[in-house]
Amino acid sequence: MFAEFRKFIMRGNVMDLAVGFILGAAFTTIVKSLVDDIIMPPLGLLLGRTDFSNLFLVVKEGAQPGPYATLKLAREAGAVTIGYGVFLNAVVAFLIVGFAVFMMVRAMNKMEAKFESQFVKEKPKPGEPTEKKCPHCLATIPYAATRCGHCTSQLETAPAKA
Repeated sequence: MFAEFRKFIMRGNVMDLAVGFILGAAFTTIVKSLVDDIIMPPLGLLLGRTDFSNLFLVVKEGAQPGPYATLKLAREAGAVTIGYGVFLNAVVAFLIVGFAVFMMVRAMNKMEAKFESQFVKEKPKPGEPTEKKCPHCLATIPYAATRCGHCTSQLETAPAKA
């Protein structure tokens, strides 16, 4: 069983997934800091000196009655709270990560399209033959081949496509 697990874990796609997960976690930490420390403080200042991480509703007061200056103090007092400011920060972080992933996928698609246009031959149109049989060894070979890759026989040139 251990050998089977080792074989599974050493497969390339599992290792790629692990590396992607680790990089994603690191990227998320950076984005969280960007949101909490760079984006939200000026936004809160513009909206009347609001600290979004301390926007909360008290559902039930704790052992020490409120009002509570911060979400942390309310939770320490045992109050039941809804921290909608923390949620708002998380939504902004999610949107930034989503936008970054979108831009990365978009760039990869453009690079892939550029690569295909430079190095990949035209795809045949539907209905056009892509393969033919070698008349000497009967192996399946590309339609435009002039020599068989299996028996190396010289072939007639492919007929012109209509």
